[in-house]
Amino acid sequence: MSIVVTGATGALGRLVVDALLAEVPAGEVVAVVRDKEKAAALAARGVELRIADYDRPESLAGAFRSGDRVLLISGSEVGRRVAQHTAVIDAAKAAGVARLAYTGILGGPDADFTLADEHRATERLILDSGLPYTFLRNGWYTENYTANLAPVLEHRAVLANAGEGRIASASRADYAAAAVAVLTGDGHLNTAYELSGDTAWSLAEYAALLSELTGEEIAYRNVPAAAHQEALVGAGVPEGFAAILVDVDEAIGRGRLAGTSGDLARLIGRPTTPLAETVRAALA
Repeated sequence: MSIVVTGATGALGRLVVDALLAEVPAGEVVAVVRDKEKAAALAARGVELRIADYDRPESLAGAFRSGDRVLLISGSEVGRRVAQHTAVIDAAKAAGVARLAYTGILGGPDADFTLADEHRATERLILDSGLPYTFLRNGWYTENYTANLAPVLEHRAVLANAGEGRIASASRADYAAAAVAVLTGDGHLNTAYELSGDTAWSLAEYAALLSELTGEEIAYRNVPAAAHQEALVGAGVPEGFAAILVDVDEAIGRGRLAGTSGDLARLIGRPTTPLAETVRAALA
């Protein structure tokens, strides 16, 4: 039996593999990757590489083995993910894997915003496959904001159309730790976890925190959806993806990313990473 991580060279995948290597021997860890050279550092640590591409179903035929525990990290290409995930699910079923964990989105079937559509469809595909599953319904990564600090600091403004909505974010490493707990532990079969940070915060509070940590006056500018869309496109964001981001902000305004179930902290056995800690690290 191996623990197999798809998308293992991505931002979340690398953290999952790192955390796995702290828990189990490298010989038990498999990384499914598209680019062997990009994964050379993982191979050097003793991780087995299996080369496959979500967009080439035939390449997935050798990605899994009977009895494997598999983590399907959702694809990053919005609009193409259902077909990509279908190829992985079909290959996992054909191989007879022992369980399939999937990184979905907070709220699962109740998530009513565009970015959740493909996640809902994927969960349904997994249920229909009959595979033993675990749904890791990840909330927002704090890094979704801190990775975009440069324009915020330049313009001294957090621009959004989320109103007073709150976000129960956690660090990407927190979500990776939860995946490792599921992949290495028992008792998680046919279970859905609603994963989010311990504390929900507003974008006004985020702007105030940035002001405190930088010594600059950073404002939260809540703008109409159309104005936010225009600003994102003007900054170079493709129009379709800008519309998705604006739609997410509206979902935040409706409280869809504010849930604090405690599942994440329970899985990782510690409090989730505070907003301020991730922001300080990004500023440094």
